[in-house]
Amino acid sequence: MTQQRANLLLVTVSMAWGTSYMFMKVVATDVPPLTIVALRSVIAFVFMWLLFYKRMIRVNWQTLKYSAIVGALLFGIFVGLLLGTKYTSASTAGFLTTTTVVLVPILQMFITRKLPKKNIVIGLALVGVGLAFLTLKNGLSIEMGAVYCLVGAFLYAVHIIVTNRFVRKVDVLQLGIYQLGFGSLYAIVAAFLFETPSLPTTAISWISILGLAFICSAYGFVMQPIAQKYTTPENTGFLFSLEPIFSAIFAFIFLKEIMGVNGYIGAALIMVGVTVANYNSKKKCAIEKMASLQTT
Repeated sequence: MTQQRANLLLVTVSMAWGTSYMFMKVVATDVPPLTIVALRSVIAFVFMWLLFYKRMIRVNWQTLKYSAIVGALLFGIFVGLLLGTKYTSASTAGFLTTTTVVLVPILQMFITRKLPKKNIVIGLALVGVGLAFLTLKNGLSIEMGAVYCLVGAFLYAVHIIVTNRFVRKVDVLQLGIYQLGFGSLYAIVAAFLFETPSLPTTAISWISILGLAFICSAYGFVMQPIAQKYTTPENTGFLFSLEPIFSAIFAFIFLKEIMGVNGYIGAALIMVGVTVANYNSKKKCAIEKMASLQTT
């Protein structure tokens, strides 16, 4: 797979994830949050495992270990975004999650121990102002939904960086599917410990659960590590910035959500900040592309 095809695949992943906020918003009123995470993860894992069972049974301990780690991050992402979507609009949740794109290069900065570049500093400032417009309500108070979304975004950034390291060492398909399995395990345990699990009671809730399972989890989180093997963490984060655009479109069409003037200003500033933070010159892009091709 070429880097161009991998990037195109990640665009489709962003589109799939863009539907997740709409699905989560719908089902969150009918089913407890941890139970939702358990259901979507279990259905996605069982479906993908059966689909590729011949490849799944030949798994080594290193793959299982890595899958347990990214599965824990995945569980945290699901819970954070679900709670965030429950207490804020689906459109707002989508744009808040975009902060992942700025967090990835920042975390990479700490890993490489290099000072942030000027474009990252400018981008972070723009994102910060955008977050203020998008999340501050009634003066200087911040809604809890925004906090949950930002926690999910941080875990999302960690997941991208960790996944990028693991895909170089193990089978990417096994990693993508078994992370869902471990995420399922964590969610089931948490659901029985902290809430009373219950199944969806309406057809629309079941449709939302199945959408989360097949479109967002089975496709999205299995295709992500496969595509990431052939591109960079920065490119991955940047392409995922398309996710809130898709989420806002779906929320407007299906949920009739309107973010308001402050919301749209904040969303625009976040998108500009994300673009600035991940801007590379043509010369640098060519160098990165050549380096990526040499490693593959």
